[in-house]
Amino acid sequence: MAKVALKKESCLFLFLEDMEEKTKEQLLQEIQGLQIKVSELERMANKHKGVQEALSDSEEQYRALVENVNIGVYRNTGGPQGRFLQANPAIAKMFGYDSVEEFMKISVSDLYQNPEDRKLFVREMFEKGFVKDKELRLRKKDGTPIWCSCTARVQYNGNGVIKWIDGAIEDITEHKKAVEETRKFKTISDAASHGSIITNLEGNIIYTNVAMAQMHGYTVEELLGKHFSIFHTPEQMVFVDKLLNEQLKKKGSFIEEIWHKRKDGTLFPMLVNATLIKDGKGEPLFLSATLIDISELKRAEKRLQALNKQLMKSNRRFKELALIDSHTGLFNHRYLTEVIEKEFHRARRYAHPLCVIMFDIDYFKSINDVYGHQFGDLVLKQFANQLKKMVRGYDTVVRFGGEEFLLVCPATDMPTALVLAQRILDAIRLYNFGTQKHTVKLKLSLAVASYPEDSVAKGADLVDLVDKILNKVKVDGGDRVYSSADITKENPEGNKKIKETKDTQVLKEKMEKLTKRANQGLIEAVFAFAKTIKLKDHYTGEHVESTVQYATDIARALDFSKEEIECVKQAAILHDLGKIGISEKILLKKTKLTKGEFEKIKKHPQIAADIIRPLHFLHNIIPLVLYHHERWDGKGYPSGLRGEDIPIGARIIAIADIYQALISQRPYRKAFPRHQAIDIIRKGSGSLFEPKIVDTFLKIVQRKK
Repeated sequence: MAKVALKKESCLFLFLEDMEEKTKEQLLQEIQGLQIKVSELERMANKHKGVQEALSDSEEQYRALVENVNIGVYRNTGGPQGRFLQANPAIAKMFGYDSVEEFMKISVSDLYQNPEDRKLFVREMFEKGFVKDKELRLRKKDGTPIWCSCTARVQYNGNGVIKWIDGAIEDITEHKKAVEETRKFKTISDAASHGSIITNLEGNIIYTNVAMAQMHGYTVEELLGKHFSIFHTPEQMVFVDKLLNEQLKKKGSFIEEIWHKRKDGTLFPMLVNATLIKDGKGEPLFLSATLIDISELKRAEKRLQALNKQLMKSNRRFKELALIDSHTGLFNHRYLTEVIEKEFHRARRYAHPLCVIMFDIDYFKSINDVYGHQFGDLVLKQFANQLKKMVRGYDTVVRFGGEEFLLVCPATDMPTALVLAQRILDAIRLYNFGTQKHTVKLKLSLAVASYPEDSVAKGADLVDLVDKILNKVKVDGGDRVYSSADITKENPEGNKKIKETKDTQVLKEKMEKLTKRANQGLIEAVFAFAKTIKLKDHYTGEHVESTVQYATDIARALDFSKEEIECVKQAAILHDLGKIGISEKILLKKTKLTKGEFEKIKKHPQIAADIIRPLHFLHNIIPLVLYHHERWDGKGYPSGLRGEDIPIGARIIAIADIYQALISQRPYRKAFPRHQAIDIIRKGSGSLFEPKIVDTFLKIVQRKK
């Protein structure tokens, strides 16, 4: 910090100095000396020539000295009714009189606020012959009290009789106020629990309170005059200097946590509020700071952090316990309500299947009745452990309630789930449950529900459906596996085990054949599907080729990886594959479609997805094909997905598909001009299409003009 000279009158803690170089005592002595000199000269006047001139000079010096000083000077007669014999202008002004003449008319006693003070002053003066710097409370002409420092000396004649009293008075009212304010400040500051410190601009301590000294292990006397760096390590001083030079100079203050060093070298944290004190002209005078020891606060913060960490750990544990069945260790019904909707949303989003299998132990009540509830609880726990061993690691096993259990199987279609359910049923029949003394065999009722095979809108609907299917199993005697197909017709086989149907076996064989064909070349298989569509609808075949080109250009412009671009390309080739299941009468109709005909057209994405689903090597493109008619605002089909819930590949194909359809000749309308088709795409940004993809597409179209 730049050095700035401190003005004496600016520092709160520097007491007022004498206003004149000569003290009041010296002034009176000089006045009396001049008076003696005047008297001697008068006596010599009759004897020597030129004495009159010397006398005039002395009188002039006397007058200049008395009338021009700032201290009040007087001469009075003394006594109870003392009168002023002489007075200078300073004393008249000091007590609020308009002139010396007016002041000379008052009695000496008129100046005293308290008559007793005059008695004490006179007594001391007569006892000693003089009084020096006596502080008295006097009063002005208007009655306003003022504090004065009074000095007086008694003058006697040769016979020891009082001739007069000479005195000097100085107004010290402001000085007294400053002293009192300083005393109050010091009293308050020393009583405070926080530290206070004032330094000059060079960093030297000119004031500190008791608390500040004690915090650092010093006395106040040890700190006065020391540089404030005594409180900091060299490393910490770098930080402090930065605060002083950057924040204090620019803002005039700062509040910061700073580590301080005690006298014994130990460190502790302080909250420092520092302010740069300036004079009326804005010039810096000194630095004032208030400091609070926050050691205990920091320790409390650490304890709080530890408690919060422990609390979070406990909360996680409590949350886990709240979602776990305490008896079996499986997830409980509460957890099911959370996980089923997440899995359903994921299945719909990526066009993956989702299956739910519900188990019920047949005639479990009889086990409790015969062997007791303790034995029954043991059997439930053993069954739960066995069930967890028989399913995949990412399947979720839930104790639904009592002796009912539920299995959530992501990415599992209906045929696979039926096989799994039957395998579990067969395996459980072989196990013995219970103790060495008593063992039992268990029979199960199993129900399977699956998305998208079963028409449900949410995960809870899937659970409700499988619960209904399980009720049908129980009605029919249990010990079997049912799906939704079994609750719509009677089962002629009674209690016999439901085996895989002939159709299921045929489907599995077809899937195996298609998988082998896929190994011969993915691209050949994809284009084989496209050619099949072209034979049925020439427009669709031509349209697909152009759509593929635009879709791959957009994917490439969006910096997709090679694998992602290839996925978009394959989905674009097959996006209208489902039209193979739509009547040619509807596809080639030259008039507007009826509502029923349009509903049939809307099924083509689902038809395409169903055709592709058995082909495992095409699973990645199923969401793109299924959702290429979804809209950015959620008003599309088949699922009404909105915004980023729509796979980005499907969003790309949607724009390429619509644009190509607009510029193509259709049986029911003429082709739109390219500029008009581009304008339609642009207007659909934010409603039909994602704005970012629209911008990319428009740049591509502009380049191809």
